[in-house]
Amino acid sequence: MELISKLSTEQTNEQSANLDRLSALEIVTLINREDQTVALAVQQALPQIGAAVKAIAEALAKGGRLFYIGAGTSGRLGILDASECPPTFGTEATLVQGLIAGGDSALINALEGAEDDADAGAQDLRAANLTLLDVVVGIAASGRTPYVAGALTHAREIGAATIALSCNAPAEISQLADVAIEVVTGPEVLMGSTRLKAGTAQKMVLNMLSTASMVLNGKVYQNLMIDVKPTNIKLIDRATRILTMAADVDEDTAAAALKLADNRAKVALVMLKTGLGPQEAEARLQAVGGFVRRAIEG
Repeated sequence: MELISKLSTEQTNEQSANLDRLSALEIVTLINREDQTVALAVQQALPQIGAAVKAIAEALAKGGRLFYIGAGTSGRLGILDASECPPTFGTEATLVQGLIAGGDSALINALEGAEDDADAGAQDLRAANLTLLDVVVGIAASGRTPYVAGALTHAREIGAATIALSCNAPAEISQLADVAIEVVTGPEVLMGSTRLKAGTAQKMVLNMLSTASMVLNGKVYQNLMIDVKPTNIKLIDRATRILTMAADVDEDTAAAALKLADNRAKVALVMLKTGLGPQEAEARLQAVGGFVRRAIEG
């Protein structure tokens, strides 16, 4: 296993050598300047990110699930992205799941030792009843976290698709994945604090993985969250505004259609665009796999 001291994320950043001598404004200016390099680092990995999206989209289309698994900040970021999928894309809570070393308590309390247990990574996936239809994204800024390596190893053994996301190259977990995403963000402003640039890079990549795979699975119409679940006042308003824009109708018409469609924005949009009733609109959507554009165009 590669020595931690050799990892690029563990090196000293020359730009911040005098960090403890800077003013508040100088510190945040320096952090901001370093953050501007993250998007360019992500850009270098776009071919691999695209390949990962394709694998995820195909797995979801076949009835599989997406699992994010990591330790510490990496695990928390995975859980954050997973938890946003139901309200944003109308998915079931089990479709995209985040797992973290040490379990739910690690979301709030740092359980740093949990990341060293490779068997726990495999066991957490067994407990989630991982199957060969699923896809596992192992997230580790270092690229060498045993918990993540154990999870990816188990996933490969049962035939599930595997993706590794790291911020070092070459990363050890890359050898355990069908698709290896290595976003080399380099030394942090605060040496070794990978919740900074590395964490930002991971968040950016996870945004891409979930959003793009959901677009490819019919969860978006134009650039609108047409599968949004209107579960509170804000989201009901958002769904109504989406319908006004997508169907070019006024708010009252959109609200009435949404209510008639039992708050299912997809169904409401097909109704507004085709003149069908809710049952017929739902049937047409089901016939085309839930893709609104295909349902509208007949």
